[in-house]
Amino acid sequence: MKKKSRLIIIGLDGVPFDLLKSLSDKGVMPNVKECISQGIFKRMRSSIPEISSVAWSSIITGTNPGQHGIFGFVDFYPLSYKLDFLNYYDLRSSPFWETTNRKSVIINIPSTYPVRPMNGIHISGFVSIDLEKAVYPKVLIKELKKIDYRIDVDSNLAHKSLDLFLGDMDKALKGRISAYKYFWNSSDWDIFMFVFTETDRLMHFMWDAYEDELHKHHGDFMRYFEQIDRAIGEINSSIDKDDLFILLSDHGFERLGKDIFINNVLMKEGFLRFKGAAEENHCLEDIGDGVKAFALDPSRIYINLKGKYPEGGVDLRDRDKVINDLIVLFSSLEVDGRLAIKDVHRKEDIYEGQFLDQAPDLVLIGNEGFNLRANLNVREAVNRTIFTGKHKYDNAFFLINSRIDSNTIPENLSVYDILKIIKEYTPYL
Repeated sequence: MKKKSRLIIIGLDGVPFDLLKSLSDKGVMPNVKECISQGIFKRMRSSIPEISSVAWSSIITGTNPGQHGIFGFVDFYPLSYKLDFLNYYDLRSSPFWETTNRKSVIINIPSTYPVRPMNGIHISGFVSIDLEKAVYPKVLIKELKKIDYRIDVDSNLAHKSLDLFLGDMDKALKGRISAYKYFWNSSDWDIFMFVFTETDRLMHFMWDAYEDELHKHHGDFMRYFEQIDRAIGEINSSIDKDDLFILLSDHGFERLGKDIFINNVLMKEGFLRFKGAAEENHCLEDIGDGVKAFALDPSRIYINLKGKYPEGGVDLRDRDKVINDLIVLFSSLEVDGRLAIKDVHRKEDIYEGQFLDQAPDLVLIGNEGFNLRANLNVREAVNRTIFTGKHKYDNAFFLINSRIDSNTIPENLSVYDILKIIKEYTPYL
């Protein structure tokens, strides 16, 4: 009897096309280099905004945020400025493993907490609060504790010591690899999806260590990717010729120059104000009279429409004027003599679907080196933090084994195209 083909997807959260190519060419990732030589390797665009919750939700559902309903890590309660931290139950389109009767092993996909019953095994990724709700079936928790499995690295350690942070990264990676090996070998599965998320953390805090060969932790950065490469090599050597094997990231990365705080810009230009003294700690529920717009992370701008928000001060007929004023403001925003914003997108131009009404009215994409944030209580519109790396929209990567027709891969590939490609070669999805 012919053995059924399987689907294997390995994610490297945030890893950019150029970094993966460079480390492959330099011999740091020889197994990935072999995969590249045998397959199709392409640069890929992320979601808008270019963050993990939105991008992975788009990858696993094959839909855009207007259809799956995830526009960020948080969103508003209806008719309110109160924020709701979104979870797996807020995802309004089904992930591909829930649309098939084939058995799946799904490990560490961001924004899939709390898990729900499925045909197979599911261990959710960040943000997962309670291991009891992060594992299906629960009987597997005992085995995960035995291998010291961790949902996420403790990023707070990086603010104290990079040595402590790297030590915790090693433990998280060891547990992650042990889990993949255990379920790869002990389970009967047709679909196996597994994501390394520590890559994102590493590049946020240590992008400078990647670029600077004299950096104290340059070798540590390389060794981390060497360990991932060995795991990829093991997986690649274990698949059959009829299996579909994909490596991909959800967004790219680049060097961080400066942070730009969008709400601070809106306040300085008169679009946003709060009740109370200027020095008070504010939240969006403190919005004052006459507010025209406000922002949520990382770069989502909402028009304060009457009837949509409690203190809505903008009539629907005036929405376009406010949007045009904001486009002029951010399109001309300069920092250190450079334009800070690369693109300003209207929601109607980038989203479609039944949840378009809850989408941000505008989404900004920063120019090279500029990281966009929406923190409220900052004194300056432009600043620096401990991070040395930032997300990038247009340099994620996609790598697929060679048994497919390259003509089926869109030239201008995006995260929204991935499931369509998979379905082309996986009839049971």
